[in-house]
Order: sequence, then structure tokens, then C-alpha cells
Amino acid sequence: MQHRVEKAGPLLKEDGSLREAGYATSPLLRYDRNAVAASALRIKEWDYYLVLCDTHALALTIADNAYMGLDSVSLLDFTGPWAHTASRIRLLPMGKTGLPASSEAGDTAVSRRRYRLGFSHEGGARLLRVRMERFADGQTIEGEIRLTDAPQDSMVVATPFAENHKAFYYNQKINCMRAEGEVRLGGKVFPFKPETSFGTLDWGRGVWTYRNTWYWGSCSGLAEGAPFGLNLGYGFGDTSAASENMIFFEGRGHKLSKVVFEIPLTNGREDFMRPWRVTSGDHRLALDFMPVIDRASKMSLGILSSDQHQVFGRFMGKAVLGDGRVLSVGGLTGFMEKVTNKW
Repeated sequence: MQHRVEKAGPLLKEDGSLREAGYATSPLLRYDRNAVAASALRIKEWDYYLVLCDTHALALTIADNAYMGLDSVSLLDFTGPWAHTASRIRLLPMGKTGLPASSEAGDTAVSRRRYRLGFSHEGGARLLRVRMERFADGQTIEGEIRLTDAPQDSMVVATPFAENHKAFYYNQKINCMRAEGEVRLGGKVFPFKPETSFGTLDWGRGVWTYRNTWYWGSCSGLAEGAPFGLNLGYGFGDTSAASENMIFFEGRGHKLSKVVFEIPLTNGREDFMRPWRVTSGDHRLALDFMPVIDRASKMSLGILSSDQHQVFGRFMGKAVLGDGRVLSVGGLTGFMEKVTNKW
């Protein structure tokens, strides 16, 4: 079942549960932090931007997870391959980060000793700005990226959690935005040109349950000369009303049913750097994913833990649009990930 939300309205009922579970291609449901009925310590809000081309990528995160704020910068060079991530923690922000209630308006900025991050709407574009001292090997990373040409459709999903009616996941993924600008690390410049570079936004607000494992995959690029993207995911919350799987082509979204990530095993353990296989239950997606970099991290602090594998690589295979048109996908850069959290 793929229930589509058709009417605008508040996201939550008076008791804090979701008013309507399902998917949409724009953020019709309005998030209001004051309407959340769960403990303020359980609210999670984040903006995550990924900008990539065939040779390198930049990922920026500003998150307010109530008891912990997280500001993160990742730079990846696929030609090395090489990757580095630096994260800064803020204690007990409790919503004071000021993340906006909508992805369509409002600015976010964090400035602390030796770093600053900012996401703003300016002149119809999204401006991403970053500066962080001592990012890698004592060097400063800094840059500015301009994202334009947001497609007409995006993937928006309102997902409940079966074990707690006050928990929910409200998320928008915008693929295929054109990216222009550069980021500098020391004396090296990583340029992003709009003809070949694309940005993705992962905008999320919600209340999660304590233990979760999710799978997410995404890519943005060109297929048969036109903007093409994928948002794929499962494992997080009760997705019986709708999945978050969608193909994007020439600005329009084509809904998919369930997908499966086939992660290879070596000696009984998941081997993230061997080729993956991705298929959909409606037989409209058949892709091979060839890993280049596993941006892995693991943390355990007693009751809090995280085990993350965000694997960047190339997609190749076929995707079938809603009208039956078959697209050839040849070597598009993107990522697949598996994340397990207790927090």
C-alpha cells in the first residue's frame, strides 16, 4: 500500500500522534515543535546537505537532538580514495539551535570557537557556507555552495512507530539540485560545477524510539542526458502506509514500492566494500552498487551507541518510470548506508 497525502494541514493531532501517515511530493503537512507531546529530550531535528560530483563530495549537518547538538563536516575525494569527517558536539541545545519548521523557508546557522556552518535561502537559491579550523591535519576547510533548480517533486514521508504513538518521523528528501561553488582544504580546491554537480537535502523532524536500524540510499546525476535521482530506504518506523522510495526524472517523482539492499557477506559478516544489489518489489529497479569509500563510524557510550556505514560508490543498472519507460543508469555517484542507533 502506498497512501498519498493530498491535503495540507497540521502534522500532529492534539495527542501528539500523526494526523495522517503516508507520502507526498511536497511538504503539505506542517510541523510544529510545540505540538509534540513526547518528552522534549526525545525531539530530533536536523538538516543534512550532500553535494557531490564524480570526483568528490561535501556533506554538512546541523542537528539539534535535544540533549546533544551535532555539527558535522565531511569531505570525500573519490580519486584517492580519501575521506575525513569532523564533528562538534553541543550539550543540551533543547531546540535553541533554531532549525526552521519548514524546509522551504528559514535559515540555520551555528557559530562556535573555530567553526561555523550556515544554511540560508537567498534569491531563490540555498546557500551553504562552511568554515572549520583544524579540520584535517591541522588545516582549515572553508567554502560556499549555491544550490538551485530544485525539482518540482521531492520525497516527503510521515511515518509512525508502532511501539509508541507519540513517536514519528517527518522527513523530506530533495534530490537533483544543481550545485555551484567550491570548498578549499588547505591549498587544495574542490570545485562544484552546475553541469556535473548536484545537491541533496535530508530534512528531518521527529521523535524516535530508542533503538533503530535503517537503510538509506541516494544518488543524483544525469541519466540519458536529463536530471535523475533516487531516494531509497526502509527499516525505520512503521512503513505500512507508504515507503520512502522514489525515482526522480526531469523533476518529477515516480513512486516505488518496497526495496531491498542485498549487502554481501564474507565469512558470515556484512562486507560493505563488495558490490551490493538493489531491487524493488514491483520489479522497477535493478541496480548494482560498486563501493568506493566506506565512511564508517562507531561510538558506544553506555546507553548511547551508533554504528554507521555510509558507503559511497557508483550505481549501474535500470530503473523503470511510472509510465513504463526504462532508463539506463550508468555509473552514477551516490551512496548506500546501514545505520544502527541506540539514543
